[in-house]
Amino acid sequence: MMIHEITEKAGKYKTRKRIGRGHGSGSGKTSGRGHKGAKSRSGYSRRPAFEGGQMQYFRRIPKRGFTNADFKTVYHIVNLAALEARFEKGATVDATSLVEAGLIRNFKNPVKILGQGDLTIALNVTANKFSDSALKKIEAAGGSVTVIEKKKWVRAYAAKPKKKAKADTPETTEQTDTETNE
Repeated sequence: MMIHEITEKAGKYKTRKRIGRGHGSGSGKTSGRGHKGAKSRSGYSRRPAFEGGQMQYFRRIPKRGFTNADFKTVYHIVNLAALEARFEKGATVDATSLVEAGLIRNFKNPVKILGQGDLTIALNVTANKFSDSALKKIEAAGGSVTVIEKKKWVRAYAAKPKKKAKADTPETTEQTDTETNE
């Protein structure tokens, strides 16, 4: 007897377990939840790392070190061989044309051109970064390269009002007048 023959007779779907229908059913009274406690109540849920009030595992282990992995820049990588295959002579290659050609997915990440493959046609390429070999090959083929300069973010502070110089009080002016008269 094969498994497909058993499933033909038994049917495709398993019937759901009917709980709370008397002790004769095998899951009556407490409905398979045991006795008392939070887990037996309706609406019970606990967060994934909860260990019954005990100090959680991730808090028992010491944290050491630091990584800059979260701050790295991820580039869309495009090789010269792909540009050769998808673009015609004299074409302008930038992020929008690369998306249209299906070489990159979106505009979220900056674009880097790498020099794998040969380039025989002149292209006007605009990207955020180029490898040295890619620069040489594009210029050797008679094309032009434009690097998009990354602008450094600078906080724009609101102009602070200048402090006014304190006006001379009448007492100080009288003293200076008497001093000059003497």
